[in-house]
Amino acid sequence: MAIQQQIQQAAIESLEKLYSKSFSAKDFQINKTKPEFEGDYTIVLFSLLKPLSKSPDALGNELGKFLTENYSQLFTSYNIIKGFLNLTIADNYWTSVLITNYNNSCFGKGEANHKKVMVEYSSPNTNKPLHLGHLRNNFLGWSIAEIIKANGYDIVKSCIVNDRGIHICKSMIAWQMFANGATPKSTNTKGDHFVGDYYVKFNNEYKKQVDELVAGGMKKDDAEKEAPIMKATQQMLLDWEAGKPEVMQLWKEMNSWVYEGFDETYNRIGSNFDKIYYESNTYLLGKKTVQEGLEKNVFVQKEDGSVWIDLTADGLDEKIVQRKDGTSVYITQDIGLAQQKYEEYKIDQSIYVIGDEQNYHMKVLQLICKKLELPYADGIYHLSYGMVELPTGKMKSREGTVVDADDLLDEMENVARQKTEELGKVKDFTAEELKELYKTLSLGALKFYLLRVDPKKKMVFNPEESIDFHGYTGPFIQYTHARIKSILRKEKAQGSEFAVQSALLQLEKELLIELENYPSVIEQAGNEHDPSHLANYIYSIAKTFNSFYTEHSVMNAETEEKKQLRLLICELTANVIASGMQLLGIAVPERM
Repeated sequence: MAIQQQIQQAAIESLEKLYSKSFSAKDFQINKTKPEFEGDYTIVLFSLLKPLSKSPDALGNELGKFLTENYSQLFTSYNIIKGFLNLTIADNYWTSVLITNYNNSCFGKGEANHKKVMVEYSSPNTNKPLHLGHLRNNFLGWSIAEIIKANGYDIVKSCIVNDRGIHICKSMIAWQMFANGATPKSTNTKGDHFVGDYYVKFNNEYKKQVDELVAGGMKKDDAEKEAPIMKATQQMLLDWEAGKPEVMQLWKEMNSWVYEGFDETYNRIGSNFDKIYYESNTYLLGKKTVQEGLEKNVFVQKEDGSVWIDLTADGLDEKIVQRKDGTSVYITQDIGLAQQKYEEYKIDQSIYVIGDEQNYHMKVLQLICKKLELPYADGIYHLSYGMVELPTGKMKSREGTVVDADDLLDEMENVARQKTEELGKVKDFTAEELKELYKTLSLGALKFYLLRVDPKKKMVFNPEESIDFHGYTGPFIQYTHARIKSILRKEKAQGSEFAVQSALLQLEKELLIELENYPSVIEQAGNEHDPSHLANYIYSIAKTFNSFYTEHSVMNAETEEKKQLRLLICELTANVIASGMQLLGIAVPERM
């Protein structure tokens, strides 16, 4: 049980014994004591004053005295500052945490609760490569899945691939027009980039044809409809829906090129999935649900045959769920896919990692599912995130507006190499080891920078700033871990019994207080679906460790007992950093 929970429980028991009244954890707050005051944790008394008819000083003294006398194994002293009861925790408590957990690989992880959560992320289109926005999406999805798993849940990582529709046909038509049979292999081009280039070629040719028609006297709106390349693309979509063999063959082949490219990028960034859904298999789902909704009077069929739901009473608007020709719309497909996920996995929660431009769509999805009384409706959760950009708007782009993930990853590795070489600490590494180090540092920098920000906030990613070894960055944390490992290669702790005999100095205690909080941070990050809590915590641990190490020698400690204590602190710190960074999808090197 975490220290704050123990304080809460001790306070509730003490209040009930002192005043013969029942209390709960909701009745008062417990916070870390502010640095300018003496103490470790603070009970905020204000909410208790009225029900107990006590002044702040009287209540503080009575409760503080009772706690220190009856829970002496936990509290050594107290003081009162204007309605705040500050408590000092016994050194023995912190050393017991250290001795119990310094080599405990499960420290911070919750017990299995046998509940299942699906996290859906990435959601790429098969007409272009992954881009910077996909990176934030992948890092958020993968990390929150791992954090929730660490809290005791069974996790299913899933992805829905948008592999059909007019945008896919655009790349296919352009390939037919301009490729002359070229393939990714024949041009030595990564598959997703190869297909993406033809999507660009389509847009260029379409613009050219529209301009020519307008120059010939046609109105622009008409020209956009009549451009030959657009009409050919629309016909191809109809042929695809009709299952025309040669169209299906080209579609499958071009998608296979893209998937090979996606897999290469996913492997590079450490993203993986337990289940991949394809829109070509799911776009007809949900039609049965529409019929059921009509029977329940949740949906209404209009005179033209289209089916709608009126959500104006819920503060939204009318929403079409089936076109007049009987075809599904996106919201219908999403309801059908949500049902399929539930039937396949019996999930308790379904988390969708989707950009904030889809906030309205996701509200509508959950609301319709609730009105249909579908069993998975309450479990739908939208992990909404903001757009991410570069200071220059783009680093390198194939379409003029989007930053390709692969280009960014290449540039990040170059920045990592330059920064590391500037520090001049690469002499003892082989060429292969340096290659792996630059990859580890660059990916750590990228992931940490994107995950350290509250997902809901828009952000600017600065590649140079992200690989500052002395800043609020992944490489600073990676360097701290390597620094600790360097200490532990010289000597490991010989016996934990020595540590119990040592009174804690201020920075030793500060570090142990932070380390003890690790399970609570994982729990908070999981409950709030926000990896930034964990990222900020690990950075704080690294920063506190560096202050501790600057102030106190480990190998030349004042006594053997102090040396053993600090070696144990080093082990626990390294393990917490490695564990926390792993939950963010970031590797930590043994040496740098």
